[in-house]
Amino acid sequence: MEPQQTQPYYGASGDLPMVSAGQTVPPANMLDKLAGYESIDAGGEERYLPPPVQPPYNAEGSQPQPNQQWSIPSISEDAARRALIKYAAEHVTYSKRPAEEMVFKELIPYNMYRYRLQSFTESRSPEWKSEPYYGQTIESSGFGAPPPPWEVPVDVPEMFEKNKKRVQVPNTASVKGCHRCMAMGKIPCDKCLQTGRVKCRMCDGKGSLFGDDSRCNHCMGNGIESCKSCSGYGQQKCNVCQGKCQLFFYIQLTVKWENNKFEQVIDQQCDFPIQKLNKVTGKELFSDQRFQVYPIVGFPEPRINQVSQQGLQEHWTQFGKTSRIIQQRHTVELIPVTKVHFQWKNKENSYFVFGTESKVHAPEYPGKKCTIM
Repeated sequence: MEPQQTQPYYGASGDLPMVSAGQTVPPANMLDKLAGYESIDAGGEERYLPPPVQPPYNAEGSQPQPNQQWSIPSISEDAARRALIKYAAEHVTYSKRPAEEMVFKELIPYNMYRYRLQSFTESRSPEWKSEPYYGQTIESSGFGAPPPPWEVPVDVPEMFEKNKKRVQVPNTASVKGCHRCMAMGKIPCDKCLQTGRVKCRMCDGKGSLFGDDSRCNHCMGNGIESCKSCSGYGQQKCNVCQGKCQLFFYIQLTVKWENNKFEQVIDQQCDFPIQKLNKVTGKELFSDQRFQVYPIVGFPEPRINQVSQQGLQEHWTQFGKTSRIIQQRHTVELIPVTKVHFQWKNKENSYFVFGTESKVHAPEYPGKKCTIM
């Protein structure tokens, strides 16, 4: 069966619908009522639809971990000294002498675990769109019912990378007369109020420049000139259909992918500002990626088991109703943190060396006030 091409839209009386002079969004009665898309409109904000029913979050499902006692070996004194010397060298007014001459008293290692959960989600929002009709292919509902929003085929981009695509929903297209210009292709010029003439810009409509005897040569003393906006015709090209008289209507589906993160560090209460760990890496102890990962159990640090279950519950509660979870990944890192106690010039002090990069946190470094000659 060959579908019939949709004719330009007319009102019930056979006339084009009247709209306000500045209206660019089509009236609601111009939009076709299509199964599965009855509630959407044109020009609104993105409104993401509930996803298909997904398998419920299963807190009982879990993946046991080997009962291995992970520990962080203390760094050597040479490594601790090199890290502090490098730290001092990175600050122009810091002296390297304390780092070079200090006497170590004690190096205390701490276990710092970082749990990170990533949930890659997809959201879909349909919206009526219109554009000037230049002869685009019309796939109307005569070809068959349009697929539901969550059944429109869209290629998934790279996992865990933020992205957005806009696609036309099949079998939703139609062509209708432009509501803005009544399918005439032109609209009244609001600059000259359809007269084609405006006040002369040189003499401000007075007809003379410096008095009664100095006629304005620009308007020949008339005080008016041809309207530049419409070239004197009193009408302009319609800004909605761009003079084509017809509009191409279709439903556009906005598909958004987000990488949602949950992260928590198990603090050992050693006076180290854990926010600094955001810029360093650790040794990965555990990693799992699948459609639905399960809470970690049996980890030697019990708090990791707890935050794992907490993070998964939060993500399924927060995103399960408005997005489709495509893939999840969670990891556990062991981040080396060593507190170094030392003595320099008979004064005791301390600093931290942290991360596999051996970064230093030394707020009380004794060689800060070095004078540059």
